[in-house]
Amino acid sequence: MSTFYEMLLSTINLVGLLATVCFLYDNFKSLFSILKAVLEPYFRPQLPHTLPEKYGKWAGYAKELAKRGLNVVIISHMKEELVATAHEIENLYKTEVKWIVADFSKGKEVYEHIKKELLDIPIGILVNNVGCASYPDELCNRSEDWLWNIINLNVGAVTLMSRIVIPQMKKQGKGAIVNISSSAHLAPMPLEAVYSATKRYVRSLSLAMERELFKYNIAVQCVEPWFVRTELTQFSETLSRGTFFGTPVEAFTRSAVFTLGKTQETTGYWAHAVLSFHLRLLPEWLRIRITHAFIDHIRKEWLKKQVEEKEK
Repeated sequence: MSTFYEMLLSTINLVGLLATVCFLYDNFKSLFSILKAVLEPYFRPQLPHTLPEKYGKWAGYAKELAKRGLNVVIISHMKEELVATAHEIENLYKTEVKWIVADFSKGKEVYEHIKKELLDIPIGILVNNVGCASYPDELCNRSEDWLWNIINLNVGAVTLMSRIVIPQMKKQGKGAIVNISSSAHLAPMPLEAVYSATKRYVRSLSLAMERELFKYNIAVQCVEPWFVRTELTQFSETLSRGTFFGTPVEAFTRSAVFTLGKTQETTGYWAHAVLSFHLRLLPEWLRIRITHAFIDHIRKEWLKKQVEEKEK
């Protein structure tokens, strides 16, 4: 009998050790990949290491990529903002900028227009950053138009834009696709149910594409940030302060671009990685409750802001 219990205890210890190793690998593989990429130039100097060397002169994160010597294509539905941004990048970094006016909310027809505009440009890096979010609310309170729009933008754009550039990248024998997901994929998120579901789709798509395309020397990276401080988060005091909740967009993009070509999956910023690591330690049911409480707090801040705006 004692032998049986000893075997059982050994088996439990082995399973526990294996689970711990798998958990640590899953959480630290991005860090190890980045360290490997940083040290590799010292041991293999003959390999291309700068972004222009790896992926060509045309790429898209706009300012941060231009700062590193790449030409960029920027796409938006706001022409005046596009032109101003293009001029700013050209003047600051002396790189070439092409801008394309396209409204992704229009549906499938917009992609034919984009395809024609990109026809003669050797795209080295595609950054899929099209998407939308909104104030937190229950699914039943969302309009059908809003639901269709968020699915179209957060799911359709990343899929179809990737489809447009992959054939060209395969011919070039190199390229990179960066898909901006979110750490919202770590747990179903009440009050942001559709948003978190679309971000889980982006992660799943990215990991599958990476396995499909690595043999063509095309890298696929999934960036999974938490909250980044932009105009959209100004209503929330929580998201407008501190490092963990509301990282400044400049700091985030600088850090995220640094990881490009070094790891397949990243939160993009060290503070976001710390948050994700601790959240992964918890069972899913507890993650759901924690994220629900946090998003509900953000929702109350938004409602408070709405009341203040009406009273002005």
